[in-house]
Amino acid sequence: MIGSYSREEREKLAKDLFNLVWRYLEKPKRTVEENDLMVHAAHASCFHWGEVGSAENLAMGEWQISHVYAVLGRGESALYHGQRALEICKRSDVKDFALAYAYEALARAHALQGSADEAKRCIALGKATGQRIKDSMTRDLFLKDIASVPGFIEVP
Repeated sequence: MIGSYSREEREKLAKDLFNLVWRYLEKPKRTVEENDLMVHAAHASCFHWGEVGSAENLAMGEWQISHVYAVLGRGESALYHGQRALEICKRSDVKDFALAYAYEALARAHALQGSADEAKRCIALGKATGQRIKDSMTRDLFLKDIASVPGFIEVP
């Protein structure tokens, strides 16, 4: 039991909040209030994953926060949380999926801030890491996501 919630309840909260963020991200238009709720939900999901999840869960929570900030055009915050995702992956030896997405977050944040060389470097690292994702559907989804980073250039 953590606080007044069980571990299972915290996991459910983390998942539900993560999915709520995706519902906001998928909306074609959001109000300022919805953008604020999306930010708060992403942080809350990551908080709960930090308490009850694996390093991979926490890294993906940081990735989602970075993604939300990138969508909102907040480059500095996107970069900070992308770096946190990468640090967690490296510290905990998290590979493949979460590591690839940490590089995707950094590429997106650097592109947003106008650091084209850093964005391209992170895209290359992300693609190389993403190619090692074992599940082909997950790998294809990642490669589609990284190809949407501004400045992405397909290298044969």
